[in-house]
Amino acid sequence: MSQAIVECVPNFSEGRNPAVLKEITDAVEAVTGVSLLDVDPGANTNRTVVTFVGPPEAVEEAAFQCVARAAQLIDMREHQGEHPRMGATDVVPFVPVSGVTMEECIAMARRVGERIGSELDIPIFLYENAATRPERRNLAQVRSGEYEGMAEKLKDPDWHPDFGPQELNLSAGATCVGAREFLIAYNINLNSTDRRYANDIAYAIRERGRWKRVGNTDPFYYKGEVVRFTDDGTYPCGPCDFVGESFEELETHYGEVHGGDLRARYEALDIDPDAPSGPVFDDGLFTDVKAIGWVIEEYNRAQISINFTNFKVSPPHEVLEAAREEARKKGVIVTGSELVGLIPFEALRQAGIFYRRRAMKSTGIPVPDLLETAIQSMGLRDVAPFDVEEKVLAAPTVEGPLVLRSTYDFIDEVSRETPAPGGGSVAALAGALGGALASMVVNLSVGKGEFDDRYDQLCSIAERAQAVKDRLVRMVDEDTQAFDTVLTGMRMPQDTEEERTHRSAAIQEGYKTATLVPLGTAEGCLEAMTLCQEMGAMATPEMISDVGSGALMAHAGLKSAIYNVRINLPNISDEAFDQEVRGKLNGLLKEADEAARAVEGFVEDALAS
Repeated sequence: MSQAIVECVPNFSEGRNPAVLKEITDAVEAVTGVSLLDVDPGANTNRTVVTFVGPPEAVEEAAFQCVARAAQLIDMREHQGEHPRMGATDVVPFVPVSGVTMEECIAMARRVGERIGSELDIPIFLYENAATRPERRNLAQVRSGEYEGMAEKLKDPDWHPDFGPQELNLSAGATCVGAREFLIAYNINLNSTDRRYANDIAYAIRERGRWKRVGNTDPFYYKGEVVRFTDDGTYPCGPCDFVGESFEELETHYGEVHGGDLRARYEALDIDPDAPSGPVFDDGLFTDVKAIGWVIEEYNRAQISINFTNFKVSPPHEVLEAAREEARKKGVIVTGSELVGLIPFEALRQAGIFYRRRAMKSTGIPVPDLLETAIQSMGLRDVAPFDVEEKVLAAPTVEGPLVLRSTYDFIDEVSRETPAPGGGSVAALAGALGGALASMVVNLSVGKGEFDDRYDQLCSIAERAQAVKDRLVRMVDEDTQAFDTVLTGMRMPQDTEEERTHRSAAIQEGYKTATLVPLGTAEGCLEAMTLCQEMGAMATPEMISDVGSGALMAHAGLKSAIYNVRINLPNISDEAFDQEVRGKLNGLLKEADEAARAVEGFVEDALAS
């Protein structure tokens, strides 16, 4: 299971006083577990964007503390700046990054919003996905009137805050707290200094789309004649040549043919659906994408500047490939791309999978290799360095004093006169090696002609093998730590009856932990064996020995892990827990023996022929 990580990006109405900003960010960094990633001040806007990440509980606390500090330090009665704003802390969005759902971020926004409102006396509006009303989803609508008009706005019953007082806090203003998807800032580079190419491509891919044009639209779309709504009672469709005789007819056509809500689209474009006027809009290729073209003198080329507001709907690699095709039509070339800020691991992982699949290569490769595929394929080093550790948010890492040692050092450590690392850690390593061998055999098979019709099946096996390998590697250290919970309980005081009760309960929980960890190792080893079995059914004779070796390693790891489960069970007084675990052990052993026999059959048949 991935680590729970939430991003928070509060915007503060101060961009000129470094001392004030330092106090605000100090409040963030004072919270244990939170990492401050970026502080981006703007003197003209008099506004600073702060970015920090961490586990949900820590991020919640850091968000409240920095808002509280900003309320003490920033007086909105004296504030001036170009950027729209309504409070000392203007917005506080929570963003799911890894192991956290949008629903959990919404709950975070509501808890923090309520706390800010009650403890700091600041009116709070919930926005974006956390909004309590449709009209409050859009930040611009909530913030309209800005600080100067907010006192009057709050008198309107439709604009009473979600939390906090119904009167404006004259010093701190009002604040929006919400939840949204991760925003990716991304640039696509062209081999041209002509902005027109970049704009043409940007308008084609962005959600807003562009004016519909006809006639001479090559090489630049803007040269064509604009199609407009007229008073003659016809309703042209933006994406195609259909013309309706009523809005209702056009709306029906748009829904059936183009799969969208035309009324909602018109309203988003500030076009009155009941009396449309002005240019007809052609749809953009992607939703949740904002884009514009510009020229960067530093790079001596035009760029398509893109903001992804939901990369799960419109992944960057898909937009890049669409831009490449649009550029090809115009006779220009996409030379690469540039990431501004951070990108979630999952977005780059999916890009790596996409480009591996397009090349008919295995997708079940180590994470660093998969990310490198994405980086190279997207040209992310075209104009600037790209460091995975600095740019990729929530990329999985392997940590632990054992797994980071050399093989020889690890073996030496096992051999010492200490109880840990012991059989449990060795079991996890054996299972990880079994999963690695399964993945290796798959990856050597992909690309061979006889396996082309099984490409999807092979990729599935390889991806699962990589996942179980990584999980078992983590368990090498987890096993050594599991018994620490028992020792912690044993060290608790036992001078009174109450202390002895607490100590006994802690020891019991410790033994359960020390049991469940190797049980998880055994389950992982069985998965590795199953993958070897799947591969054994199709492996070529020259690879069958590796399949057999992988199954044997995983089988040994499973039996070793079960030994470690069984040795702890007699110390547990919970009979229901004991029976449940023993039932799982019996099932694991039965399935493992069946898989071992199957793989041995594949091996012996291949070696005998």
